[in-house]
Amino acid sequence: MQVYAIGDIHGQLDLLQGAHDLIARDRAAYGCADAEIIHVGDLVDRGPDSPGVVRYLREGVARGENWQVLMGNHDRLLLNFIRKPDWRDPGLRAGLDYLHPLIGGRATLQNYGVDAAALEDITLARAQATALVPQDDLAFIAARPRMIGTGAHLFVHAGLRPGVPLDRQTEDDILWIRDPFLLDSRDHGPLVVHGHTALPQACHYRNRLNIDSSAAYGGPLSAVVLEGRRVWLLTPQGRVELSPL
Repeated sequence: MQVYAIGDIHGQLDLLQGAHDLIARDRAAYGCADAEIIHVGDLVDRGPDSPGVVRYLREGVARGENWQVLMGNHDRLLLNFIRKPDWRDPGLRAGLDYLHPLIGGRATLQNYGVDAAALEDITLARAQATALVPQDDLAFIAARPRMIGTGAHLFVHAGLRPGVPLDRQTEDDILWIRDPFLLDSRDHGPLVVHGHTALPQACHYRNRLNIDSSAAYGGPLSAVVLEGRRVWLLTPQGRVELSPL
């Protein structure tokens, strides 16, 4: 069974459409038109068109495309910034909030039409965002699964807490974890496919596959095809196999 996956998008609609074009060409070349496409989350923040990304994926899922879309930590940040005014994401370092320049939420809110001046006051920013971000977008984000298993593969946004059964993994870890997962070399059973930790290119680590290739920072958006533990990066020239490190 083959399955496609796309890394962290971060408001890069053009790159997302390009990744889907590569997948369409690969589907036609290899006769796998029905193969599922899984997006590992972080639809929003930092990039120029977060609303366009959410709408593109929301409308595709609604018309029956064989797409799955996971929730990323940035997606949860946007959702709860609007829906839970008193909530603070435990994954954020002290001193950071959704409007901090390091997070990229300002770009998303401005994409949706929030005034730049309002971004200097969190109450005004939230009020404008509540009025301007479509409820359909928020409902779509809220409904995103946190984990998808296909048998040979397990798709999550950030990773897993090593040694913890899947049914006891927390949402905070699934959306935010780094070193405890990234530094762990044990086999997890299925190949864990994730993003969240930006790299120059997608990397296969035998027990996990990181497909966040820094689209948020000017890098490419990786689209891959998986068959068992074999992984190929899709390029305009065709498939390039990613050998385990």
